[in-house]
Amino acid sequence: MSIITIQLGQCGNQIGREVFDTICTDFRSTHGLCSKKENESFQAACKERFFSEEKSRVLAARAVLVDMEPKVIGQTLSTASRSGTWNYDHRSHFCQKQGSGNNWANGYCVHGPKHKETIMNLVQKEAEKCDRLSGFLTVMSMAGGTGSGLGTFVTESLKDTYPTSFLLNHVIWPYRTGEVIVQNYNSVLTLSHLYQSSDALLVHENDAIHKICAQLMNIKQISFQDVNRVIAHQLGSVFQPAYSSESAAHYSRSPLGDLMEALVPHPEFKMLGLRNIPQMSENSLAYSTFAWPGLLKHLRQMLIANAKMEEGIDWQVRPPVPGLPASEKQSLNRTARFNTSIANLVTLRGKDVQSTDLGGFQEPALYTSWLNAQDALTIWKTPRAFNKYEKSASLVSNSQFLLKPVDSVVGKAWKMFASKAYVHQYTKFGIEEEDFMDCFTTLEQVIASYTNL
Repeated sequence: MSIITIQLGQCGNQIGREVFDTICTDFRSTHGLCSKKENESFQAACKERFFSEEKSRVLAARAVLVDMEPKVIGQTLSTASRSGTWNYDHRSHFCQKQGSGNNWANGYCVHGPKHKETIMNLVQKEAEKCDRLSGFLTVMSMAGGTGSGLGTFVTESLKDTYPTSFLLNHVIWPYRTGEVIVQNYNSVLTLSHLYQSSDALLVHENDAIHKICAQLMNIKQISFQDVNRVIAHQLGSVFQPAYSSESAAHYSRSPLGDLMEALVPHPEFKMLGLRNIPQMSENSLAYSTFAWPGLLKHLRQMLIANAKMEEGIDWQVRPPVPGLPASEKQSLNRTARFNTSIANLVTLRGKDVQSTDLGGFQEPALYTSWLNAQDALTIWKTPRAFNKYEKSASLVSNSQFLLKPVDSVVGKAWKMFASKAYVHQYTKFGIEEEDFMDCFTTLEQVIASYTNL
């Protein structure tokens, strides 16, 4: 089944292009680790999932590009066409001459309703190219105006128009140091609205990815493209085809559906985080060898200690003792920073995947008490290596990983709101103070739910 990617705003379009580039490069590479038949099966599944074929036999990304300014879309289209291996359908984009001025309300209340019909027509044309539609992946920033405001409006429109299709929002969390003065308002409005309409939110934090670029990739002058490539690698490591069980005869039919089934057992909990191991510069990769026990030991500790990369993990954090009362467990979480999970999805790619032992991820102490540990862990595997890594593992986790960042954003936004700072910039486009209050209430409930795991 196919996934349609909706790229929204500058951030969404730049990341989307890197994702398709990563997937296409991996799609065309041949790996000696699996048979020719297996490789062909993988490529067929990948193509159906992400690309349609144009008359020229060039792969066309299943995507719709949306921005309120033409510059980034123009760059995105031309860069993709220069690759020679894949392209965008040049009719599947929408842009205007006027941006959203980093204002969520402008994107949501003005641009959204005004251009809804045109954007949804583009989505429909893309959907009609799919034999079977699994759902939509939106790629958007939380801090700006177009990605966050218009992105939220488009998400709600997709839910209304395609109520039986899965909807996953990939959201970029802004740098803590600040990108725009009203980013906390934009973030609160985006998160609270998406929580009502999206099936799940997959979040990448700019600060964490920046750290990976500096410490693992050894990049001295880090650009947005460097950050976007790391994000694209992590997304590809999850969304490329993999077998959902030991005995599976074919790759997953409904990738988004399988992801939701594995990770979102309750509508109150839909925040997903992504970790990938190993990640390093190509220069280092040539001199490195990896063993599954070491990779999985690090990945497990990254999960329970809430580390975003394999360097600098706190190895002192341990799961609570089985049978500990809920109140004591919560207290332990706060003091020892243990990251309780609701559900985890581990994807293994490469050599000797069948011999791996994932028992460390099945411990009941890692999970909330109201879910059976056997049901809380899902494993996907494929002997086909990914993106030049002989062995690699990724972990998508529904856990307490975002508690601190959400709490921080809500706190900062509330301080500004209490003093009425910049509120007039939103009310002039139709967002009332009561709307802000509703959003704060929604996110306070999310914080409370995750805190009480």
